[in-house]
Amino acid sequence: MTTPTTTPTKSSTAPSTTGLTQRPGRRYDVVIIGAGIVGLSHAEEAVRAGMTVAVVERSSRQVGASIRNFGHICLTPQSGPAKELTEQSRQRWLRMSQAAGFWLRESGTTIVAKRAEELAVLTEYVDSGGDPGRAVLLDADQVLQRAPVDPGGVLGGAFLPYDLQVDPREAGPAVSRWLATQGVDFYWRTAALGIETGVVHTGRGSLRAGRIVVATHYDIDELFPAIAEQAGIVRCRLHMARVAADLRGPLATPLFTGWSLLRYSGFTATSAATALRDRLASERPDALALDLNQMYTQRPDGSLIIGDTHLREVDAPPFQSEEGFELLLELTRALFGVPLRVLERWQGIYASSPGQEFVVAEPMPGVQVVVVTTGIGMTIGPGLPRLVFDGSSR
Repeated sequence: MTTPTTTPTKSSTAPSTTGLTQRPGRRYDVVIIGAGIVGLSHAEEAVRAGMTVAVVERSSRQVGASIRNFGHICLTPQSGPAKELTEQSRQRWLRMSQAAGFWLRESGTTIVAKRAEELAVLTEYVDSGGDPGRAVLLDADQVLQRAPVDPGGVLGGAFLPYDLQVDPREAGPAVSRWLATQGVDFYWRTAALGIETGVVHTGRGSLRAGRIVVATHYDIDELFPAIAEQAGIVRCRLHMARVAADLRGPLATPLFTGWSLLRYSGFTATSAATALRDRLASERPDALALDLNQMYTQRPDGSLIIGDTHLREVDAPPFQSEEGFELLLELTRALFGVPLRVLERWQGIYASSPGQEFVVAEPMPGVQVVVVTTGIGMTIGPGLPRLVFDGSSR
């Protein structure tokens, strides 16, 4: 049985004061705008290459997509260009966890199937043989050994052993603190007002740089609106919550359901995916309208992160309908068969673009824009520096 701790962990998100030097006018090898996981990964790569680095972040700590997610590093079911980044991303996560000392587990991902159509997608995906050893089918008993769900209706599932899990509220701040000890200068509460080759103009003065990396995620339209418009980048906002639940046992891995199989390209490429979509649409048109991905992770304190819905607009209005939260809670109670107590609700957010999973652009010499444009920023973001820094893959 798991008993969640409900004590707030505000201190875990606050950056260290180490490295908060404010030295406008100094020249760096690299200035990175944005202290989310994509920006921090570029800072880590630059430090390893012996470069001098500054990170400019308009907030006083991480408050964006990098802390509002599940902490799931979902490497296995990617495809295409995103798939090519997963090995580098996994290596960087393991390396940063060891260096910065934050919690990470090589957990894998469990998928529970309660419909024949879900099992058909998983069977086709595993039998395709594209990733030997990285996806295995499970029978019902094996699923129940890994996931404390209500046994009623469980047909089987799958296990993806390659995937990782972190605590999103801890990982980014820990990396920031560690990078500060490695000589990275962090300019917190410092807005980037304009960029030109070799110079970042901020609210605290100008910083000079040999190279500039812009990793402001969904806010890229504030600095480079033409790039955002050309790529069709909008903001995707999510219903997410953290709940206390007296589960039958620990949830030792991230947990996917059939709704998750409609989201990741490795699953949606199967011929069986169409029948699954039709089945889910007929059963729960309300969930399909909210573009549901019913999934779960358990934080080290025992609480469950549950989510999520997807609504896309140019802007992200702060108002979240109760319909989305009610849907998540209803489905969660049904899946685990236990009462829930809501601890927190929030609006997740990430950049979204049709037909592509990331954008790397060079709007002017020496300035590179890097944006993950779907909900896999934690998954592939740490793999992107190899595309930006001269194609290197350290």
